[in-house]
Amino acid sequence: MTSAGSVTAVPAQHGPDGTEHIVGPVRGFVLQAPDEPVVYVSGDNASLPVVQQVADRFPDIDVAVLFACGARTPVLEAFLTLAGEQSVAAAHILGMPRVHPVHTDGWAHFTEDGRTRRAAFALAGLSHLLLPVRAGVAVAI
Repeated sequence: MTSAGSVTAVPAQHGPDGTEHIVGPVRGFVLQAPDEPVVYVSGDNASLPVVQQVADRFPDIDVAVLFACGARTPVLEAFLTLAGEQSVAAAHILGMPRVHPVHTDGWAHFTEDGRTRRAAFALAGLSHLLLPVRAGVAVAI
């Protein structure tokens, strides 16, 4: 890693095993810089085993930006991105970092929204992990 920091591409899986030929390849990223929080950006990932792979390689993630809308399509009867309980499970796997769910509002194939995600974290007693981010407003991490 250079003193300026690094961006590392990490695995992501847009749907269940064996559907890559339908949904296409995707990637996540881990952002690192000296004296700054380590940030994981999940990309269009729907796989908790993939989250575990990232956590094994990067055990000190401070902020997780999770694509978390429970996206579905008529082509597959499966989630293409994390859904509510999966987002909570991802936070556990990643060591309970601060979490910013994104990719949660605005498209017809999203089955869940920001309210749904906040409710899932509240039910798990993890509301304190969610970053108070609003569209167009910066938040310090």
